[in-house]
Amino acid sequence: MSDPYNSGAGGPPPRLPASRPASAPAAAPAHRPRMAPATLGDTMVTTAFELPGYRVVENLGIVRGIVVRSRSVVGNFIGGLQTLFGGNITIYTELCEQARADTYRDMVAHARQLRANAIIGMRYDATEVMAGLTEVLCYGTAVVVEAVVEPAEG
Repeated sequence: MSDPYNSGAGGPPPRLPASRPASAPAAAPAHRPRMAPATLGDTMVTTAFELPGYRVVENLGIVRGIVVRSRSVVGNFIGGLQTLFGGNITIYTELCEQARADTYRDMVAHARQLRANAIIGMRYDATEVMAGLTEVLCYGTAVVVEAVVEPAEG
């Protein structure tokens, strides 16, 4: 599957070296280590720049999802009526929440295309492109992580 976000010039993002040289043998853990998930799930997406219990072994680059949304004429009418009464404008809240969910889903799909098993530094951004037209962006850094092996006690 081709990457719709980074197709064209430049090719794949540069790969950072792993934490140990390929020629170095892996140390046998004193106990069974916690394994990093093979696939990317919601528990491996964070706004922080690290995941407790894991270390980044490969940085795959920026991943993102983007949606440009507008409300229909009917939606604008209903939203306009809701503003007359004040409070939460639910029709717009639902639109914003759906746009965020769509961009998050697209960002995770982009990271999976790169074979990431985590995303760090995730953020949302929104910009009004023109009156009634809003761009919602979800972005982060796709990484490969592995569990930190704690030394055996004793």
